[in-house]
Parts: sequence; structure tokens; C-alpha cells
Amino acid sequence: MDFNSTVKGSALEGFYPAGWDFDKIDACIDAPEKITERQDYWNKDFAPVPCSDLWEFETYMGHEIAMQIKLAKERGEKIAFILPVGPMGMYKWVVYFIKAWGVSCKHVYTFNMDEWADAEGNTLADDNKGSFKYTMEKALFEPLGELTVPEEQRNFATKLNLPTYPEKIAKLKAEGAKLVLVYGIGRMCHIAFWEPTFAADYESAAEWEKAPYRIGAKIHPLTVEQNALTSFKSRTPLVPCRANTIGPGLFLQADYAIGGADGTLGRGMMWQGLSLWMTLRYGKTPWITSTYIPTLPGKLFFLSELAGPLVAECN
Repeated sequence: MDFNSTVKGSALEGFYPAGWDFDKIDACIDAPEKITERQDYWNKDFAPVPCSDLWEFETYMGHEIAMQIKLAKERGEKIAFILPVGPMGMYKWVVYFIKAWGVSCKHVYTFNMDEWADAEGNTLADDNKGSFKYTMEKALFEPLGELTVPEEQRNFATKLNLPTYPEKIAKLKAEGAKLVLVYGIGRMCHIAFWEPTFAADYESAAEWEKAPYRIGAKIHPLTVEQNALTSFKSRTPLVPCRANTIGPGLFLQADYAIGGADGTLGRGMMWQGLSLWMTLRYGKTPWITSTYIPTLPGKLFFLSELAGPLVAECN
């Protein structure tokens, strides 16, 4: 017995995105040591990078972000970042390296990729500890001190500001700025809160690829539960069911992408192993947002444990 042989008539029939082929999904899984094997559709400058533990993962990812800031400074260029709240551990290392190198971030422009919202796109108060803006201020901008990104160059995904992202990013790129996407991969293989279910709303992949953002977007139930587990100590009633989010029309413009997958839970449990394999092996499709990631230049850091073997165990 497995998923496909028992799903018909079950509570899960129709629950997952219509475009998900579970036979093809399961075929993505291979021997752990093969997870970094290059696929034909990958960008020539894309590379998955295994990390032995969380400390290595956070350090590598933070160094990669800080190095992009440093290199842009040395070139005399502006640089724009699309930033996530999750993963988060890399930000303390961004702060560490920027301070160690004494690099001012006056040339840096940031665009937070998403924010909790209601159906109208209204977001939490800036001082609410659950808001992504509050988290970013405490994790990155405040610790950088006098070297920090100027306040007027920080952008957050509010109802009024998110629609200005396309024009602001286009202006920066026209001025020679590189756009760097920093991301995590969701349980549902979303990037930002751009869920695979959104594919049903577009007539073609080309149309989907141009979509810049959504206000008050409906997030998938498994995304709610992912965040309940990872950010809210399992307290589902605290998790909003909607968010403002950038879309592929913005994140696919990235000149470089820095990603992270660290979704292990201990005692052999994990939530991100299948999502990682799908990202790397399924092939590009709007029905699985993260499958576009290997088509961009950059590095995807991941905990080696996520590669598997992905087999059933009793814990």
C-alpha cells in the first residue's frame, strides 16, 4: 500500500496541487550520494552544496550573502537582495562577516519577499514579534549598527509597498545593480509564499512566470502547518492563513540565488527531504515553484541528512 493506491475517496483526494504527479515525485528520490549529480536542465552556474551540520550550513550561507555585499562594494555597484524570514541562522553570520570586514551597506537595497497578511493585504504592526519586518530588524539591520542598510533602502511586503517592488527593482537593475535572491524551500516547494496551487490561475507557464506578486494570497494548509512547527512552537491558531508575497515575475529576475534547506527535526525526522529532491530532479514546472531554482545561477546549501535515505522508520 502507498499514497496512490489509497488516496481515492480519502480525505486527501484533491488536497494536493492538481499538477502533482506522485509517481514522478517518488521517482525523484535516488541514493543520497547522487543528489548533487548535475541534471540537463540546470543552469551551468547552479550548484547544490551539502553541509554536514547546522553550524556549517548557517556559516556557509551567511558568508555567501556577505561576500556578495563585499564584492559589489569593491566593484562600486549597488546591489539588491530579495530576502526571506526563514531560514534565519545565516543572518548572524552576515553580521559577523560584514563587521569583520568593515563593509558599509550603504550600497545595499533589500526587498523582503513576503509578510503575513489578511485577505485585504493588511499586515501585522511593525512592533509585533510575529511580523517578518520585526524579525528582520532584530536579526540583521539592528545588529549591523553603523554599517547597516539605510532605512529608506529597506523594503517590506506591505499592502502599499509590495506593488512598488517591480518598478524599484527595474530601476536598480537599470543602474547596473545585481539582484540576488535569498530563499528557503517550503514543504509545498514554494518560494516566498508563492504556492504551487497558484499555477491553476494561469493559462500558460509564460504567464505564470511574469506574475510579480500577490496581495493577501491564500497559503496552502501544509504551509500553515510548516510554520506552526518551525516558527510558532506547534501553535497553529497563531499562524495567519494568508500572506503578501512576491512572485516569479520578480524572483526569476535574480542574477544570482543563494538558497537553504535545513528542515530536519531530530531523531531522524525531517520535513524538507522530499521537497529538496523534487526541487532538484522533477523538472521545471509552475506546479512545483521551486523547480525553477536550478535554472538560476547560484548555490543551494542543504543539510546532508536531507538527502536520505528517505525510508520509513519508527522513531
